[in-house]
Amino acid sequence: MKAAKPLNLAVAPTEAVKAEAAARPIRKSSKLNDVCYDIRGPVLTRAKQMEDEGHKIIKLNIGNLAAFGFDAPEEIQMDMIRNLPNAAGYSDSKGIFAARKAVMHYTQQKHIKGVDIEDIYIGNGVSELIVMAMNALLNAGDEVLVPAPDYPLWTAAVSLSGGRPVHYLCDEGAGWLPDLADLRAKITPKTRAVVVINPNNPTGAVYPDEVLREIVQIAREHDLILYADEVYDKVLYEGVTHTSLAALSEDVLTIIFNGLSKNYRSCGYRAGWMVVCGDKRRAADYIEGLNMLASMRLCANVPGQYAIQTALGGYQSIDDLVAEGGRMRRQRDLAFELITAIPGVSCVKPKATLYMFPRLDPKVYPIEDDQAFIAELLEEERVLLVQGTGFNWPQPDHFRLVFLPHEDDLRDAIGRIARFLAHYRKRHGTD
Repeated sequence: MKAAKPLNLAVAPTEAVKAEAAARPIRKSSKLNDVCYDIRGPVLTRAKQMEDEGHKIIKLNIGNLAAFGFDAPEEIQMDMIRNLPNAAGYSDSKGIFAARKAVMHYTQQKHIKGVDIEDIYIGNGVSELIVMAMNALLNAGDEVLVPAPDYPLWTAAVSLSGGRPVHYLCDEGAGWLPDLADLRAKITPKTRAVVVINPNNPTGAVYPDEVLREIVQIAREHDLILYADEVYDKVLYEGVTHTSLAALSEDVLTIIFNGLSKNYRSCGYRAGWMVVCGDKRRAADYIEGLNMLASMRLCANVPGQYAIQTALGGYQSIDDLVAEGGRMRRQRDLAFELITAIPGVSCVKPKATLYMFPRLDPKVYPIEDDQAFIAELLEEERVLLVQGTGFNWPQPDHFRLVFLPHEDDLRDAIGRIARFLAHYRKRHGTD
């Protein structure tokens, strides 16, 4: 006797159901609703379209050093090449020993106490580690104090992790130092942490020790974690010195972030590190979460890890670039001179980093939508910038300028910006 065929109970969808399904959009996760990263946002998308159409775009939107002829030190390149045969397998989830040991020695040079190998995590750039740190900490509705303006990945990482970024203002009139009264006023029972970006992107400010100590005291009083983004700690001008926040916060849990991208002109190597410092006694569960997330991504890019020991222990060629007469210093000075010569444009001269954050006087430039303003500049003059609100600055009256191009190219780019602004003043009768 033959076995009966199994019944096929599936009902074929009707043509109407198929049509409805085909028309239904596939939407992104609601977790992304408050996530924004305008450094690579819609204006950049338009710039790429224009390039595809044959236009040459001057890109002053991102600190990608290699694109402007800033090469990684040769000894770093050679060390990576020599170690490629050893880099095909996974490493320890926290990173190779030599890289972590070099970072540990670097923390000692920065006068940070109590760091050992297990406190150090190597990541695919600082960006990955920032997201990891927020994912390990935040529950829905937790708040993190983030500076305004900020490097927007911080705000995005807090939101993506289910938290709520709360922006404390930095004071342009005080050289872009944090407004500590505003910071204090924004602490609530839901506040978990304070983010400090020093040296600051996008303003180029460097915070003095007295300001850092006050931030540590605020964290101490309110039992907050400190997150310190210090990725530009060697890109310093005119003898300015940098103090790591963790050197002043031995009794407060502090997580510091750094890497090779900027100090060593190695953005594409994706080699960054995160160090857990300060009072770790109550943080065992949080550290377990960090370890779990580090293991889940298996490990960071191994070839890039082999560059870390050589970079930190070798000749610090960044010192030549930022010294008087060095290329970065010359370009900063020229960009500052040219941009502040434009009517209605002012700027705090950056003490560090690769950027400045000029202000457009609202009486001269009555801008309502600064993203549209930057898009208009792109269309008319083929220059790509990032608007101030892209850095979570609350008013449409700033933009970030990258001063990495060679001096002749900087003159051309800022000349185009000046021409656009002159047309804008004429159109709005503010000339």
